[in-house]
Amino acid sequence: MPVTHLDSLEKIVSLSKSRGFIFQSSEIYGGLSAVYDYGPLGIELKRNVQNAWWKAMTQVHDNIVGVDAAIFMHPKVWEASGHVEGFNDPMIDDKQSKKRYRADMIIEQHILKLREKGDADKADELQQLLDTSGTRKGLCEDLYDIIMEEEIRAPESGAFDWTDVRQFNLMFKTHYGAVTKDEDDVIYLRPETAQGIFVNYKNVMDTARVQVPFGIAQIGKAFRNEVVARQFVFRMREFEQMEMQYFVEPGTDGDEYDKWLEKRMEWHNNLGVRGELLRAEPHPEDKLAHYARAAADIQYKYPIGWQEVEGIHNRTDFDLSRHHEYSGKKMEYYDQKEQKRYTPYVIETSVGLDRTMLMILCDAYREEEVDGDVRTVLKMHPKLAPTKVGIFPLIKKPELKELAHKIEKELKEDFTVLYDESGSIGKRYRRQDEAGTPFCVTVDFDGLDDNTVTIRYRDDMKQDRVSVDKLESVIRDRIKNWKPE
Repeated sequence: MPVTHLDSLEKIVSLSKSRGFIFQSSEIYGGLSAVYDYGPLGIELKRNVQNAWWKAMTQVHDNIVGVDAAIFMHPKVWEASGHVEGFNDPMIDDKQSKKRYRADMIIEQHILKLREKGDADKADELQQLLDTSGTRKGLCEDLYDIIMEEEIRAPESGAFDWTDVRQFNLMFKTHYGAVTKDEDDVIYLRPETAQGIFVNYKNVMDTARVQVPFGIAQIGKAFRNEVVARQFVFRMREFEQMEMQYFVEPGTDGDEYDKWLEKRMEWHNNLGVRGELLRAEPHPEDKLAHYARAAADIQYKYPIGWQEVEGIHNRTDFDLSRHHEYSGKKMEYYDQKEQKRYTPYVIETSVGLDRTMLMILCDAYREEEVDGDVRTVLKMHPKLAPTKVGIFPLIKKPELKELAHKIEKELKEDFTVLYDESGSIGKRYRRQDEAGTPFCVTVDFDGLDDNTVTIRYRDDMKQDRVSVDKLESVIRDRIKNWKPE
């Protein structure tokens, strides 16, 4: 049958709302930009992804443990991490429209337009100028000069009426306590979850009796006051991260970095994501973060192009050394066997949960022509599907409903199930196809005599006659042996 894959992000946005995956936050009041809520299907998919990651990180490794650090942390944490001083974007305002833009992105868009016009030499010259813009302190002046010299106009108003470029810190700031509001009680919503792991490094080492190499895993919310927040849940102001920091002996960090990059690529493939739409992109040495010895992005080809879904970084001993410096607490590890002390290096795996959700929805989306009609279906891995089994009585007869509810009760001990008796069987199938439900069980009158039902498979729409007693084993076997198309 003719198949069309996803060709625009708008289709996922529409499906997410209509089927209860993702809603705009506070929508009845006009919504809140770049903040989203997960609906009934969305939260089930989200928890399935979380569980798959947690199992891969902690359950199958005997040297990785978990923590759940608080969102509020001592403000010194963010001084030590460098976020207070350096977690900034260079921003510029259009005086006409009052809209704010990232200055470097304005220039990058201008460079792209030059390339589209065939002026590659000028584009290369500007790109080199952008790449070699001055120190962080002089960055704003350099970007402003480029915008002025090129007479770059605002994207929406078309005006050439800019403010100066200035640094804008991306951390949300608030005050801790109910009485005073001065700089002494400033506190931040965490912009990343990693620091909650680093400040608990000693606590975990002392209580979990772990030895290097070992890891600490965490799933949690982070907050960034992104000025240019767009592209649905790909870039949000409130988002969720799944991170693991792996503490290793210096000198072994190169091998451990390679190992974890391979493991994380394998995990994404095991989600059922098409391999040709995944790639690992190493960061060039001149583009590495100040704390990194090596880094790579695991990227997925979204409808908006190749974009990062996970980052793998060799953070060296930067974080532990900084917290040692700012807290005065030793962050060394004593190797009793070798009788030596050292500050461990850290290999970081950091995956965006919301971006992973978006990747799964985009990758699963299909439009198929069936008997002259178009079927929209989400062919995601059954282990991730929000609803595993739809259960339908053929018609609303009490005896059929009784057997259907009995099957529902038995299966819901192990699977998420949905009972549905509304509309024709065809319409019920289509609703579950759009929700990504891999199995639908229909109870008819023959089943009352021989205790069998019809099970219909989402991916190829084939049907089998199965004994009620064997339903659970058939479903489990299908989930275990599922392969992506």
